[in-house]
Amino acid sequence: MSTVAAAPRALRNRRTPRPRRIRPARIALHAFLIATVALWLFPLLWAIYAALRPVSETIINGYLSWPKTLNFNNFTTFWTEADLPYFYLNTLVIVVPAVILTLLLASMVAFCCTQFSWKFNLVVLMLFIAGNLLPPQVIIVPLYWVYLHTPIASFGSIDIGRFSFALFSDNGLLYDQYIGIILIHVVFQTGFATFVLSNYMKTITKEITESALVDGANVLRIWWSVILPLCRPALAAMATLLFTFIYNDFFWALLLLKTGDKRPITSALSNLAGEFFVNNNLIAAGALLAAIPPIIVFIALQKHFVAGLTLGSTKG
Repeated sequence: MSTVAAAPRALRNRRTPRPRRIRPARIALHAFLIATVALWLFPLLWAIYAALRPVSETIINGYLSWPKTLNFNNFTTFWTEADLPYFYLNTLVIVVPAVILTLLLASMVAFCCTQFSWKFNLVVLMLFIAGNLLPPQVIIVPLYWVYLHTPIASFGSIDIGRFSFALFSDNGLLYDQYIGIILIHVVFQTGFATFVLSNYMKTITKEITESALVDGANVLRIWWSVILPLCRPALAAMATLLFTFIYNDFFWALLLLKTGDKRPITSALSNLAGEFFVNNNLIAAGALLAAIPPIIVFIALQKHFVAGLTLGSTKG
């Protein structure tokens, strides 16, 4: 009976949980986050809205008007008339080699500067990082001169229908060549990639490299077979970022490529702007279609991308 009597007493003595008080700081934080998301989504939603409207309706009623017709005509027109598959291929020919070369070079530098103790390892690492801080606009004139006066050998070309990829050069110069755009991206992206990969490789204990050296493996073997597999999440995250950066480049392609058929898709979008009329609805549709490959790459590498951002943030 004592236990039976104690049960209601325990229920009476149990405190009812008080409702959590919503603090003004939390309300302000949520309001700020919602406003930030709205500001970030507004250009994207506006581009979708403009791409789905006929340009004739926009000219008559203006952009700030309720749409009467929404269709995909701008997308189909841009896909066919702008020869979008060709410029997709044009862009991938530049982006994929640039990403691969950047990751290989940056991982080599990061490996040498983090896994070995030598006299100038910190100096070399700082030079690569400092090179990434150089504004590209500062070297436009000397770089343009170098590209116009650098001879490059020609070894033929790979022709696939309309597409023609010159092996090194088709005019004997570095200017107006795929290889020139690839090299400039490698130069300007290697510093950032080296900084990220070196911070990740610092978390890899040096005993692994020392054990491999004791077992008789050379430096290149250790880098390729031991360190790179351990850095797979960081390499995937870096590949996603580099693909996005290089794919969205507009400046270098416009400056160092003269032939319109060699330009990547971002620079080719500028060809849609006429001298007397600009179809912004068509350009919006083209920009949305041009954004598809980076989205696909991010979805494919999303798991490794998130792991690469979180791993290496702490040691141990």
